[in-house]
Amino acid sequence: MEAHAHETEETGGLAMDAELSYELVADLALSAESAAMWSFDLAADTVAWMPELAAVLGVPDNSAAEENEISVRLVKLITPLVEAARSVKGGQDLELEQPYQTPDGESQWIRFRARVFGEQAARGLLGIASNVTERHNDRQELSDLADRYRLLVELSPDGICVHEAGNLVYANPAAVRLVNANSVADVLQQPIVGFVDAHSVRQMQERISSLETPGARSDPAEAELKRFGGSTITVESVSVRTTWEGRPAYQVIMRDITAQKAAQAALRYQAALIEHVSDAIIATDGDGVVTSWNPAAEMVYDRPATEAIGRPVDELVGAELLPGAVVAAGGLTEAMHRRPDGTALTIRVSAAQMDKGYVLVCADETARRRAEQQFSTVVAALDEGVVVVGPAGLVESANPAAQRILGVTEAEISGIALSVLLPLYDEAGSALPPHAYPSAQTRRTGIPQNGRVLRVQRPDGQSVWVSLTCRTLNPDDDAPPSVVLSFTDITERRAIAERLAHEATHDPLTGLANRTLVIQRLGAAMRTRSPAEMTAVLFIDLDKFKVINDSLGHSVGDKVLRMASERLRAGVQPGDLVGRLGGDEFVVVTLGAGDIEAITALTHRLRKSLAEPITVDGRQLHVDASIGIVLAEAEDTRAAEDLIRDADVAMYQAKTLGRGRCEFFDVELRERMQRRLRLEQDLRDALRCGQLWIAYQPVVDVQTGRMVSVESLLRWNHPAHGVVSPTEFIPLAEESDLINSIGSHMLRATTRELADRRERHRLDTHLKVNLSARQLDDPELVSLVQEALADTGLPPEALCLEITESALMRDSAAATEVLTALRRLGVRLAIDDFGTGYSSLAQLQRLTLDTLKIDRSFVADLGQSKDAEAIVASIIAMAHAVDLTVVAEGVENERQLEILHRLGCDQAQGFYLGRPAAADDLFPSIPPDRP
Repeated sequence: MEAHAHETEETGGLAMDAELSYELVADLALSAESAAMWSFDLAADTVAWMPELAAVLGVPDNSAAEENEISVRLVKLITPLVEAARSVKGGQDLELEQPYQTPDGESQWIRFRARVFGEQAARGLLGIASNVTERHNDRQELSDLADRYRLLVELSPDGICVHEAGNLVYANPAAVRLVNANSVADVLQQPIVGFVDAHSVRQMQERISSLETPGARSDPAEAELKRFGGSTITVESVSVRTTWEGRPAYQVIMRDITAQKAAQAALRYQAALIEHVSDAIIATDGDGVVTSWNPAAEMVYDRPATEAIGRPVDELVGAELLPGAVVAAGGLTEAMHRRPDGTALTIRVSAAQMDKGYVLVCADETARRRAEQQFSTVVAALDEGVVVVGPAGLVESANPAAQRILGVTEAEISGIALSVLLPLYDEAGSALPPHAYPSAQTRRTGIPQNGRVLRVQRPDGQSVWVSLTCRTLNPDDDAPPSVVLSFTDITERRAIAERLAHEATHDPLTGLANRTLVIQRLGAAMRTRSPAEMTAVLFIDLDKFKVINDSLGHSVGDKVLRMASERLRAGVQPGDLVGRLGGDEFVVVTLGAGDIEAITALTHRLRKSLAEPITVDGRQLHVDASIGIVLAEAEDTRAAEDLIRDADVAMYQAKTLGRGRCEFFDVELRERMQRRLRLEQDLRDALRCGQLWIAYQPVVDVQTGRMVSVESLLRWNHPAHGVVSPTEFIPLAEESDLINSIGSHMLRATTRELADRRERHRLDTHLKVNLSARQLDDPELVSLVQEALADTGLPPEALCLEITESALMRDSAAATEVLTALRRLGVRLAIDDFGTGYSSLAQLQRLTLDTLKIDRSFVADLGQSKDAEAIVASIIAMAHAVDLTVVAEGVENERQLEILHRLGCDQAQGFYLGRPAAADDLFPSIPPDRP
């Protein structure tokens, strides 16, 4: 068999028969993304290829020697296709994937797709070779994970849709993209004519009306497709008569040929330039001197035409070659020729006399001879198992890979029916009867089977999972035909898939069920439980875990979570479900929980188990748990998500009430939480709608009784709920992102109000404004205060910013930095609610405060408790020692004011001295100072 690559300087293209249609070339070219074309003359047994084949095979195409190597490698690889092509009809498509090792030793897979063309006397193969190593590997890994037919349609680059009664009932993703729709819902139930340009509607209707029987298909036709947005594209469509839910319907396959049409002109031009002769054609004069040497001769003999013309032909082919003698002997002979490098070639020489010389057609059959010897070696080297079953249903051959996968020798399996030696089971675990074996079905029907996933019970007792394809060996054989089974061992990949499925529903850290699985099982339990059963959901949050995680690191935190999960698992019944929802949140679902006492006992038992010391890396760590409990009676209609949500609400309530406890969910709790959520949402609109207003409470000098300052207090008149207490809405603002915007509004409004009152009434009254811990974290706080003073004209020393003791102690270093910056502006600083936190004298001195406010809890007991009086006296003395002004909060009666006067307290405020009031109610009662 000769192999020639015919390439010219003018075209750089592949030599092919001029009768080959462009559609054949384009059809094959579109089947691969990165590929090279090749052809094989079945009559002459010669091969040719495009230059791109060098890159596909990993052989540099830059010299005659390397071109010969391409020839040898290509012919070796496509030999199975050539052999198959000899026995199929014209127009038949053939495919082959071959393992291949490049000259550099790299293992790859090459895919060959070819079509048989021409008549019996001049038949050939035109094909595409593409490197499919990556795709082959991916297919090996994923073949058992998808329904191949569905993927073929859903992932097809061609748009595929079905219309029934004129309306679209199905469209694959490619079709959705073709019409520029956002989703398939935009397309379904729309009239098919709505997507066809008016000029194309009539032709479309004529085409589909001619399809009278199921399976009938129309010829490919071009049409203008209308898209969402108003644009159109040109598509090539084929309509196939089918059914949809038992009714006549039409499947339409559409390919966007907008770009293809632009490329067709170039392809036709290139196809016209391709030379079709793949054999070496040599012309000589009467003495055997070469007068013509075609590109194929250059490839076969590795000699350029410039070197060959003018030299004796036998000198060029490396063997005695007398054209006249060949003609005299009948015009056909076979000889051994040699290239300049000594490579031996098996050549079939055809000679004919022409004019005063001869024409020699030299076909390289070296590859064919080698292929015949190597074909069995190729099959034997496959990693894929291959078994041939004869017409009688008995195994005729099995390659080494099949023997290895099935755990048998060829002697043990040859002449035996597969069902006798190898029991097969489907994915559900059911045994296949002999008539249902893929080989039996294909022999009986001739229909190929692709991607069947089956379990094989080997003779040694082991089980292997295989992905199996079964086809007739020769479609032209009379029934029953021989069939070939090819299969790959997917046992390991199936195990991986099962592990991935487990990981998708389980927490990777603890191995517990994750949120998805918890909801699935809880929902299933709620649907299938008996009327007498009660279900309990325990939502568990670990207290103090964040401190451990933040201070000791995530590795220690992970160990604590794993230990907690083990304790929870050990503390429940076998039928109960334990899951981790994320972070330090767990859930326990008990079915048939019994009564409330039993659930309470379980909850306390789990809390006690979690509270036991946990030893990690030599440290004894302690955690506790806040647990929310939801009970679902038989008539409960809540969904699984609702039950978990309500248990979460109950857990939050347990944390609010002091942590380390359990709380049962009730409707009132949900209503409180819902009110909290509604108020938080309404609070976002309250500032914009003017529902928030500012009250002012007087602060008086204890010694003189004169009002020296006012404290601004925020109030909320809700349109539906009336007056909302600050103790309810201020925490909401602090927990959300609202406190900074509300605080900014309050600071600007109060500084403007007091600056105006001071100017109108000639007052020396100071303003006190509270700052929350969240405001201290705001990087814009200092500039906000500076702008408010500048805009309103209020002197800095007239503004006193109050910070709670707990806020200062939360991050004293950061607080010190912010307060120092505020102090540079000239404003005064006060520590509020003193005595409730952990402040020390040294801390007060470092913070450079001006004022200390004694918490109302100490003032309330003045006159009733000597201890309270001693504590207040100590606070006053401590504050005065560092030059702080002392303000007592919550003065409710005259007795408390007298004791504060006696103890030397500087200032006081409370209902006894004045309730919070609007500015208009407070300031007009104060006469202006006289000059």
